[in-house]
Amino acid sequence: MKKNLPPLNWLRSFEASARHLNFTQAANELNLTQAAISTQIKCLEANLGMPLFTRLPRGLTLTDSGQSYLPPVSEAINKLAATTNEIFGDSKKIKITVCSNLVFFCQWLAPKMASFYEQHPDILIRFTSNIWANDLDKDSDINVGYGHGNWDGFRSDRLTWDELIPVCSPTLLSGMPIPKCPSELNDHSLLHVIGYEEGWGHWLNATGFHDINTDKGMTFDTLVSAFEMAKYGHGIALGRSSLVKKSIHKGELIAPFSQTIPTTEGFYLKTPTNKIDNKKIETFRQWILSEIC
Repeated sequence: MKKNLPPLNWLRSFEASARHLNFTQAANELNLTQAAISTQIKCLEANLGMPLFTRLPRGLTLTDSGQSYLPPVSEAINKLAATTNEIFGDSKKIKITVCSNLVFFCQWLAPKMASFYEQHPDILIRFTSNIWANDLDKDSDINVGYGHGNWDGFRSDRLTWDELIPVCSPTLLSGMPIPKCPSELNDHSLLHVIGYEEGWGHWLNATGFHDINTDKGMTFDTLVSAFEMAKYGHGIALGRSSLVKKSIHKGELIAPFSQTIPTTEGFYLKTPTNKIDNKKIETFRQWILSEIC
């Protein structure tokens, strides 16, 4: 017959008593009396139908059943304590949820977060990611999205004013030469990213290269993926200047062409209008705006 789970306070008394092999020390740890510990152990043993301790004149020893029972009980209590502390502990600290476009988080925000924590060590942040504006974390306190800044229900602060820059690895796969002019792009794989109005077609039209075939190549749902494939030499990605400058500086990517065009889209910090007066959200907003350069 299936045995019901004993009450948690009985199990805690057993675990503490088994560690100390002493009811008095267990009582001190749990802020109980020695008599209460002894009673709970007796109730637990009665519930299980066998003794867990051998009572000696000067202490306790675990029975075989007690030795077998202790490891899983200790593990369960420790996991419960750790999870409780992780979710509910450190109540003096403030937590906000930031939902960010993934490529912006990886390339722009993450490298700057040390500055935020130096200035605001008491504010904890939970990060989630979105891909496009309609894929928002409904529970987030503040968002970073890409577009024109016209989202209903949000106050929008523009974070980037980018130029569109084709980028690729210094060494392309299959020994392909690095193109020296956009007119040579028909010989190369273009890496496309959905969700951006200003993609390869926009860039080629704006720079006057109308005859390039944009149908071939690979398509991704985030610039993170396109940049990684570009770094491995799989093709040429259309980067945003604020997101690729560090990779260019490190030599992971190069910009083979001199032609660039400014974007009309940008990354925006989006604060829900019903949370504008929240002090902790405003603290994060003011910090991120101060990091714009």
